[in-house]
Amino acid sequence: MYKSLIRPILFKFDPEEVHHFTFSMLKNFGFLTKLFLPKPIEDKRLEREVFGLKFKNPVGLAAGFDKNAVLFNELGDLGFGFVEIGTVTPKAQAGNPKKRLFRLIEDGGIINRMGFNNDGLKPAIEKLKGNKGKIIIGGNIGKNTNTTPENYTQDYLDCFEGLHPYVDYFVLNVSCPNVGSHAKLEDVEYLRELITAVKGINQTKVNPKPILLKIAPDLNSQQLDEIIELIAETKIDGIVVSNTSVNREGLKTSPEILAEIGNGGLSGKPIRERSTKMIKYLSDKSNRAFPIIGVGGIHSAKDAIEKLNAGATLVQLYTGFIYEGPQLINDINQEILTRAGRISK
Repeated sequence: MYKSLIRPILFKFDPEEVHHFTFSMLKNFGFLTKLFLPKPIEDKRLEREVFGLKFKNPVGLAAGFDKNAVLFNELGDLGFGFVEIGTVTPKAQAGNPKKRLFRLIEDGGIINRMGFNNDGLKPAIEKLKGNKGKIIIGGNIGKNTNTTPENYTQDYLDCFEGLHPYVDYFVLNVSCPNVGSHAKLEDVEYLRELITAVKGINQTKVNPKPILLKIAPDLNSQQLDEIIELIAETKIDGIVVSNTSVNREGLKTSPEILAEIGNGGLSGKPIRERSTKMIKYLSDKSNRAFPIIGVGGIHSAKDAIEKLNAGATLVQLYTGFIYEGPQLINDINQEILTRAGRISK
């Protein structure tokens, strides 16, 4: 129903306006989803215990969709095993000028240059106080665009301190191409400093939370080797592979349209293969030394299984959720159960 009826209507309108409309509908009329959407699959065989947390299933929603922690309860009702809110920054910021979100329908992709638009830390905390405890929540945190380099780490620490009582795990977002000083954030020496500072605070807590790092899909093998060494050294809990890409190779969308769209991070089907190759490289090279959340181009159950087989422990949807709809969650979980049944026979 979603792909045949709802999506064609939604895709006639501006992507960002549709995003806000969808949020409003889910928030105010979420109870209707039980009438029109498939009942979520619940099965003990889908449960996964990762970095000390028990996930009811391995299919999550990536950061960027519920930036301000508005819909996590409703999204849990759709069948997600976990929802990652954010990216949250200490202060509210409008992000980059509109228009800043574009569909590449021929490619099954999206280009965005949102620029960490969000309502800031305090409103996110207030929303999270309404958590009904139905779903695991990740907190994706970043820095404000106008923060000066010497204060980058403090921005992350402020978000970490503020969200700590309200989220189950953290993701340090250092790889978004739509914010200033992107290069410094990916510098290994800076990452070491940042992770050390965040872990220092975490270790003072009665209930320390898992800390993960989110990386870009455009890193080369040398950079990935450095990431493996960094994880071994800092002993963070895992990694999210991957963020959006600045690479435009192999797209069906015309160069003229791409030039008109301009810069931004590419997500969806065009980055599926790159993301999966990175997952496999990191998993194989490290001998599965740390959990990986696989995200990037998952538009089918087959795509999700591909990432799990490559070494991911959990997967996340974003662009695929927009293109394929909530049925995709059940499709993936059903395929996992089907394969589990084959193996057990």
